[in-house]
Amino acid sequence: MTTEVEKWLEEEGVNYLKNLGIKENQTVLDFGCGSGHYTIPAAKVVGAKGKVYAIDKDSEVLNQTMETIQNEGLKNVIPILDDSEELEIDLEPGAVDAILFYDMLHFMETGKRKRLYENAHKLLKSNGLLSVYPKHYKRDNLPEWNLEDMELDDIIEEIE
Repeated sequence: MTTEVEKWLEEEGVNYLKNLGIKENQTVLDFGCGSGHYTIPAAKVVGAKGKVYAIDKDSEVLNQTMETIQNEGLKNVIPILDDSEELEIDLEPGAVDAILFYDMLHFMETGKRKRLYENAHKLLKSNGLLSVYPKHYKRDNLPEWNLEDMELDDIIEEIE
């Protein structure tokens, strides 16, 4: 029996990212990658000649994610441990085709989010994609801490 997560990792996540515009041979940065629920489909979409930077602040979670990625047979994911407050990602400016900020902005205060957006702007190619899923709306069991008083339009304005 296939679980919802397995369906996502095998098919639905791949289709979702392709529909966003992520393509084969691109470079994707998954910031706050956690368990790899977006990293793994991204690695499948970009293929062997593409790459995915999987960034997280928790070394244990990052190690577990990389183990899962290796078990999937994917060799195009580069883990980056970033537990700094500066959020300076050591990549060349304009090196990334797409950045994913999924399910993690609500953990950050305004100033930290601002630094993150500024660094994303530096890393993205001029025609790059910044894809944001700021928080779970209408889910009582997940934290919305730093975005609880913000509507989607407020988040878009903050990023712009």
